[in-house]
Amino acid sequence: MLHSGRARAVVDSLSMVYISMSRYLAGATAGKDDPMAAAKATTSTPKGVHLWLLLWKATKAQEAHARRSVEAMGLCLSDFGALEVLLHKGPLPVNTLGKKILISSGSMTAAIDRLERQGLVERKGSPTDRRARVAHLTAKGTDLIERLFAEHARDMEQAFACLDGAEKHALAGILGKLARGAEAARKQEGVEP
Repeated sequence: MLHSGRARAVVDSLSMVYISMSRYLAGATAGKDDPMAAAKATTSTPKGVHLWLLLWKATKAQEAHARRSVEAMGLCLSDFGALEVLLHKGPLPVNTLGKKILISSGSMTAAIDRLERQGLVERKGSPTDRRARVAHLTAKGTDLIERLFAEHARDMEQAFACLDGAEKHALAGILGKLARGAEAARKQEGVEP
C-alpha cells in the first residue's frame, strides 16, 4: 500500500488540476469556494485543447499513482495488468490479453514469459484454434493477484478521495462519453485502434 505522504501528494496534485480547471472555467477570481458552481456559471466554453491538456495532466498524475502502487508490490504495470485481466475475465488468448491492457503483442509475449517463469501464468493451446495460445492463471497467480488487486483498489480509492460520490459518478459518465465519442470518430475516419 502507498505511504500516506505519497498518496496525499497525488491527491493534492489532482485537487490542483481540478481547481485549476474550475478557475479557468469561471475566471481567476470567481468561484474559489465552490469550483463546480463557478464552472456552471461561466459563459465561455472551454476550448478542446485546454480540456485535452487538463485530461492529460490528470491522467499522468493518476498513472504515476497507479505505477507507484503496483511497483510497491514488486510488479510492473504490464505484468499486473495481465494478471488483473486474467483474474476478472478468465483465460484469454495472448493477443487478446495484450489488446485489453493496451500493449503491443511483443510486449505482451514478454510479460507472459516473465509471469510463466514465476509460475503465475501458464499457456495452453486453444481448443478452437490450433495456432492460438491461451493464458491461464495458476493457483499461485490467482492467490497473488487477488491479494495485490485488493491493495491496489485501496490505493486507487485514495487517489480519487478528493472527489465526492456525485463527482465520481459525473466523472465516470463524462469519461465514458468522451471515450465513446473518440471511438466513433476513429471508426468514421477508418483508423485502426
